Amino acid sequence: MGKTALLVIDVQNDYFPQGKMELFRAEQALIQVNRLEDSFIKNDQPIIYIQHIANQPNAPFFEVGTEGVALHSGLRIQADSIVIEKHYPNSFFQTTLKAELERLNVDKLVISGMMTHMCVDATSRAAAELGYQPTIIAEATATRQLSYADRTVQAEDVQTACLSAFQMFSQVVSIDDYLKR
Repeated sequence: MGKTALLVIDVQNDYFPQGKMELFRAEQALIQVNRLEDSFIKNDQPIIYIQHIANQPNAPFFEVGTEGVALHSGLRIQADSIVIEKHYPNSFFQTTLKAELERLNVDKLVISGMMTHMCVDATSRAAAELGYQPTIIAEATATRQLSYADRTVQAEDVQTACLSAFQMFSQVVSIDDYLKR
């Protein structure tokens, strides 16, 4: 039987206040990510951190060499933590994530991080397609408002819509329900 790993996606400075792409309730999501980290550390389960790095010059956020690209200092990262760099929304695409999960004998993923509507979405769908039985922790994710055709969808509604859609291919649970298991 395999293990369960915690995936922490793109919890980086640019998503927090004074960052280039501040998200709605990013600080609250970080608190919940920390609760997950503490549980996984206590139970000696693997944690994998994903760091998005924009390769293009003058990137709107996550630009190489900026403070914004750094993983948030509030994370429980240690010298031996697994950090995987990515350049696309899907954390599996052109990265070592799948190989790392195989090396660790992981067959289930608990997913947290940012942005719910983009990288959490793309990674969770790929995880399901690859058979990793994703569980998404609702309060450990954050997003932002989106606009299209002169209409704006508020961040809370984007979050609700995404989490609702995720139920089609994954488990979506509250942090408290997950930690009670």
